[in-house]
Amino acid sequence: MSGFSSEAIGAWARDHLAPGSQVLSDGLACFRAVTIAGCSHEAIVTGGKHPSELPQFRWVNTLLGNLKTSFNGTFHAFNFDKYARRYLGGYCFRFNRRFSLAAMTERIANAVCCCMPCTERGLRVAEAYG
Repeated sequence: MSGFSSEAIGAWARDHLAPGSQVLSDGLACFRAVTIAGCSHEAIVTGGKHPSELPQFRWVNTLLGNLKTSFNGTFHAFNFDKYARRYLGGYCFRFNRRFSLAAMTERIANAVCCCMPCTERGLRVAEAYG
């Protein structure tokens, strides 16, 4: 399933959200399907206002703006379609560890030392996903 159907959102919620999570949405009807996964749902209808004007969505806009700036500044010369999963993986790694930046260099060095050797060709080939 793909898209913003109730079935697709319900399946995604069962796979990715912990029961009891609170989900805020913009009021699109399909998001009510998160209740299938045991989550609560609160719709915040913008009523013609731009979402950036509402404090509930300010963090989302900040996150999306930072992600866009990061991609534009870092990956402007690469093939985004081919390497999108790698770009998002790198961003998620940094985002999830943003509160312990001092330890990030040590963690990356440790990961590099513990990984198996790989050829340059192996590093450059894009993964084949679904």
